[in-house]
Amino acid sequence: MRATVERSHLLKSLGHVHRVVERRNTIPILSNVLMRGEGGQLMLKATDLDLEVTEAVPAEIGQGGATTVPAHILYDIVRKLPDGAEVSLDTGEGAQLTVKAGRSRFTLQILPESDFPDLTTGEFQTRFTVPANVIRKLIERTQFAISTEETRYYLNGIYLHIVTVAGKPMLRAVATDGHRLAQAQVEAPEGAEKMAGIILPRKAVGEIQKLVEDPDAPVTVEVSDTKIRFTIGAVVLTSKLIDGTFPDYARVIPQGNDKVLKVDRGEFAGAVDRVSTISSERGRAVKLALSDGRMVLSVNNPDSGSATEEIGVDYPADAIEIGFNAKYLLDVAAQLETGTAEFRFADPGSPTLIQDAETPNALYVLMPMRV
Repeated sequence: MRATVERSHLLKSLGHVHRVVERRNTIPILSNVLMRGEGGQLMLKATDLDLEVTEAVPAEIGQGGATTVPAHILYDIVRKLPDGAEVSLDTGEGAQLTVKAGRSRFTLQILPESDFPDLTTGEFQTRFTVPANVIRKLIERTQFAISTEETRYYLNGIYLHIVTVAGKPMLRAVATDGHRLAQAQVEAPEGAEKMAGIILPRKAVGEIQKLVEDPDAPVTVEVSDTKIRFTIGAVVLTSKLIDGTFPDYARVIPQGNDKVLKVDRGEFAGAVDRVSTISSERGRAVKLALSDGRMVLSVNNPDSGSATEEIGVDYPADAIEIGFNAKYLLDVAAQLETGTAEFRFADPGSPTLIQDAETPNALYVLMPMRV
């Protein structure tokens, strides 16, 4: 293979694909990026066997062919080359890849293309297209609640499925770690109505979020029983799905919480952030004491001291004292879009429902803490 490619094009593409490659690999080929030159394009592909990213960049192809080279080393080389450089890639006799740009010359060890695994085989039964900002919103509103507990692997991702709300099919995303739950939904795009429920793994979620750079760009989504594929411009991301059953999350969404609090989102987040400065890493609980028209936030840390702050709120119900993890409150507050947050309480020991006062398409559930 012999190809010449503009440094900025190659760097952008390597930036997309090399992130998939784990730094430590017991299988040598998985440390490499596959490069194939043909038809005026250089195709790059990387995989960790669960996730695969491919992208094609325009290139001058002197001789067609394919090879694989260490992904992180190649990325670092191209990153350090000067802007505007033309990068020449040449496998010569096939034992090594020579990378040239200006007066710089690098020789890299290669492994044969035939060793490189392929994730993209198989049929995709469901196909639909959505704007990138729709995918991004679903991910951003739920990603923070994904569990990191490996034993409950079926919670290590976002559950995407179709539900019917007021006669309309909706594409809903849900994530939970057992302490909090995040749910967001949008009108189901054409073609998605019959999609089976799937669990999109955490690593794939993070990569998709980085790839949707243009909010208006169309994203084509294809789903099979075991895989999902996203096509975003010239980038194709294929991921295995989590093989498990997501729990019946509807059971933990409270229905009868009748104590309603409305509070300015920014003022509330600022107060939580300030009083939690005192809290310890082990006990991040902040107590909310609610009575008619006011909220007192307090943190008591035996090792460092205490903090309180009072803010005005709209709360006509009976007085209540309830505690939450400060980080969880701030995570939820960061996702709310409008100026007013609405909390619905039952009692100090029961789950609390949080929503945007004016946007019904996302909701959050927090389990309280003892304070």
